Amino acid sequence: KGSWYRRKADFLASKTDPDSSLMRRRESKGSHLGYYTHYVVDGGKSRIILNALVTPFEVTENQPMLDLLWRTSFRWNIRPKQVTGDTAYGTTENIAAVEMADIRAYVPLTGAGKARPYFSKEEFAYDPEQDLYQCPAGETLRPKTFRAARNQLIYKTEPGTCDHCSMRARCTDNNNGRQVLRHRNERYVDRVKGYRGTFAYEKASRKRRVWVEPLFGEAKDWHGLRRFRLRRLEKVNIEALLIASGQNTKRLVAAGERR
Repeated sequence: KGSWYRRKADFLASKTDPDSSLMRRRESKGSHLGYYTHYVVDGGKSRIILNALVTPFEVTENQPMLDLLWRTSFRWNIRPKQVTGDTAYGTTENIAAVEMADIRAYVPLTGAGKARPYFSKEEFAYDPEQDLYQCPAGETLRPKTFRAARNQLIYKTEPGTCDHCSMRARCTDNNNGRQVLRHRNERYVDRVKGYRGTFAYEKASRKRRVWVEPLFGEAKDWHGLRRFRLRRLEKVNIEALLIASGQNTKRLVAAGERR
């Protein structure tokens, strides 16, 4: 009998705050009810918070990114040239949408498969002109199947190619040989990989760490964002917006005093 994963949020709900979700405490084995808070911050020295959104913890971090970006751009009538976020936002869908809008996505990328004992996808060389991969042993993987649900192509070697390969133990234990998955829009991820190490990319990453991340610490330690006083999604969003407004007001007052 097969087993499958069931999210606790699918069959458990709080009687006092059903919009919240169970989240694990840091450095603890226990869990508590909580939310995710997202900020959209201007890249200038003033660090103005342009938008704030609270979502249930069960909503993954990357999902609200595009809605926040488009809504903020429309609300303030701005055309950003670049966006920066942490690794959680660097999904193929987010990167493709941002790059197609002529905005540079300065986001770190995860090294898929690096924790496994086999060759990672990054160790397979991709040829965009011929649309094929070459494995570390020099064999060719061609597109064989398309997964419409995930918008992915599956690249495989010809049958029997991997059977007697000297690197097989380091590559796969699949009887059908090694396969590599590639998203239809992965060319935009390849473009973002090319940004790494450039002055603009490294500067954006430093600014996010030094200017943006401390805003969350400030909100938690000084303005009560660590524990909401209200309940239900609409009310906690109001509370987060009030906290962000207070942080902006502090910077407005400080800017006036410097004049």
